[in-house]
Amino acid sequence: MPAPAAHSMLGRIAGSMRGYFLGVTIVAVWSALIVGAGAILLDVPLAGTIAVVTFIGGYVPYIGAWTAGAFAVLIALGGSGPETAAALAVIVLLANGVLQQIAYGAALQLHPLAVLIVTIAGGCLFGTVGLVLAAPLLSAAVKIAADLTAAAEGQPEG
Repeated sequence: MPAPAAHSMLGRIAGSMRGYFLGVTIVAVWSALIVGAGAILLDVPLAGTIAVVTFIGGYVPYIGAWTAGAFAVLIALGGSGPETAAALAVIVLLANGVLQQIAYGAALQLHPLAVLIVTIAGGCLFGTVGLVLAAPLLSAAVKIAADLTAAAEGQPEG
């Protein structure tokens, strides 16, 4: 493989990874703010800890967000009762719902449904590493394929 092509491909992979982690960070901050504010408004103990766990959990697609949400709801249940826990569960569901797919899709320039499907498939095939890497690697592959197609169309046939 020629060095310029390899450099271009590695650039696409790095760009996709940067875009993915930018999207993940935006979603994690948004979720942490929403869940943390909800915990404060509902007077749930350890609201700051809940916000931090929600932020960190946002870096593991699906599993992290839902685990952090379960943590928040259990804290609310133990500290404030079932009504408050149910209210915080609704807030967690809203904060971690469709927004993730839309943000990841926009950051990676992929359809949100494609992000969902490839993330699930990556998780099933390769565990947590697959969950994290599947969508950015698909984005890079799509961009590399487009680059190769454009380069082939610009080449004379021979």
